[in-house]
Amino acid sequence: MKRGRQNTRCPAGHSGQPLCVPARSQTGFALLELLIVAALILILFVLYWGSGTETREHRQRTACRQNLQAIYMALKIYADQQSGKFPVVAGAPTAAEALDVLVPQYTIDTSVFVCPTSKDRPLPAGESFRKRRISYAYYMGRSDAGALEVLMTDWQVDTLSKTAGQVVFSETGQAPGNNHGKAGGNLLFTDGHADWCPPRAPGSLVFTQGVVLLNPL
Repeated sequence: MKRGRQNTRCPAGHSGQPLCVPARSQTGFALLELLIVAALILILFVLYWGSGTETREHRQRTACRQNLQAIYMALKIYADQQSGKFPVVAGAPTAAEALDVLVPQYTIDTSVFVCPTSKDRPLPAGESFRKRRISYAYYMGRSDAGALEVLMTDWQVDTLSKTAGQVVFSETGQAPGNNHGKAGGNLLFTDGHADWCPPRAPGSLVFTQGVVLLNPL
């Protein structure tokens, strides 16, 4: 017995055109869905990661700047209790020895003393780091009552004064001064704001009287 053929004819509308639309191929529909999903994933990836390395570096610089600004809060509280003077430890050979006075009375968060892109080891929370290594350089001898000056920076290539155009941070990506490879470093000022600096100083970083630059080591 022959099966009856399915009626595939569509009724005509007033204009004489068929009222029904031919069904799309399920294979074609699934492929289109797949392409749309792939395109959305690609868009989200680009939005999240941006241009790749450049965006990651920007996030790392921001995290480092936030570390310095967190340290500044402790420095400011200290200075408010010391007639505006930031920590001075006579004969301190490193930044860690000078800044150790902040812990634990003014801050217990020692993680902020380590740059997130450096290879420095984490510090024990709330404990003295006087004999340990931190990531930042410190201009010891400054106060918050004077002119706007640089107070802390990423690890520098040396502890000398620097004029505009001189090397502050590594230009090769090799130590010393390479917290951020060869990209440069952050500068924290005595008013608490921080700026990004290329490897060579855009302006003067010359010491004022009584100020010494202490590196992490």
